[in-house]
Amino acid sequence: MEFGQWNIYYNEILEDFGFSRSDDENTAQVLDEILSQEGCLTLDDLSKIVGFSDKHIVFGAGPSLKKHIQIVKKEFDLRDYVLIAADGATSALIEEKIAPDIVVTDLDGNMDDILIANLKGANMVVHAHGDNLKQIVQFTPFFTNVLGTTQSQPIGNLYNFGGFTDGDRSIFLSVALGASEIYLAGMDFGEIVTKYSRPNLPDIVGPADDVKRKKLQYAEKFTKWIKDNVDVDIITIGE
Repeated sequence: MEFGQWNIYYNEILEDFGFSRSDDENTAQVLDEILSQEGCLTLDDLSKIVGFSDKHIVFGAGPSLKKHIQIVKKEFDLRDYVLIAADGATSALIEEKIAPDIVVTDLDGNMDDILIANLKGANMVVHAHGDNLKQIVQFTPFFTNVLGTTQSQPIGNLYNFGGFTDGDRSIFLSVALGASEIYLAGMDFGEIVTKYSRPNLPDIVGPADDVKRKKLQYAEKFTKWIKDNVDVDIITIGE
């Protein structure tokens, strides 16, 4: 999605959630400065790293995730696919002894598992927004192989491929990387969240709060946009 088109949706999101564009831009500036100092990947770099396949599996942190991982382990040769974990879904993959090729994160998942995935070779796509400045400063310097993204105007080393949540942003990333087939695992758009998307959740699953439900509605909306506007096959695991 070109930024001009994304910006229309972005303005809607800012108004709907009461987010601050200036806060988003400030965090993006800080992330760009860190990546300038520490080094980072370009989209071309990442494309070359994962260019062994144009078939991707995107793992979201929804309640179907563990079931879908079992299907993937049984029915897919993982060596033939680029595996992309959306933030907290990384924990479920680590539990199953699977190292993703890419982790797309705004740094609110289980950071121990995300750091483990990076140590095992996962490339990091770190996203800046107004609410995660502290995490950007705290964790980004410890990662290797980092590509930066923002939901505001892309600057410096940062990209904006489109997308709002880690899940749908992962699908937009797959598109940017030239995927022809994208399989979705754990990408649920309902009203239930899991401990993978909310690490402090007292139980394995629980009801989504109003903000989370609204975010999932946007994630579903943008996933549908990709289906309707991009020449790529999107298949939900198990359907």
